[in-house]
Amino acid sequence: MKRKRFSEEQIIAVLREHEAGVATADLCRKHGMSSASFYAWKAKYGGMDVADAQKLKGLEAENAKLKRLLADAMLDNAALKDLLGKNGDARTSARSRRSSRNDARDERAAGVPDYRRRSDQRALPAHDAR
Repeated sequence: MKRKRFSEEQIIAVLREHEAGVATADLCRKHGMSSASFYAWKAKYGGMDVADAQKLKGLEAENAKLKRLLADAMLDNAALKDLLGKNGDARTSARSRRSSRNDARDERAAGVPDYRRRSDQRALPAHDAR
């Protein structure tokens, strides 16, 4: 990460000099900065005191931390949804296979024998009582 050359106090001091009437080109030459940096500082820190700038820096740091926490929570949430979605699909397909087999048995016509009996449901051999 790029190291900052100027602190908030120094930036506000440069802006105060400009408000006092010093030309922008002279300020940039004196402090060794570009005019683009000066105008970016003016847009960000214009009209602030040192305390306001420090408060702004603290709020920006807190906001960045909260954004990271939110991003982590959203990633965890998405991972859990994917995991549950995959498990739910497997359960749903198993249920649909099970129910389709049961439905087919229930829809047989009356009087049609069921040839898929389990071994314990086999008919006993008929004995002649004669």
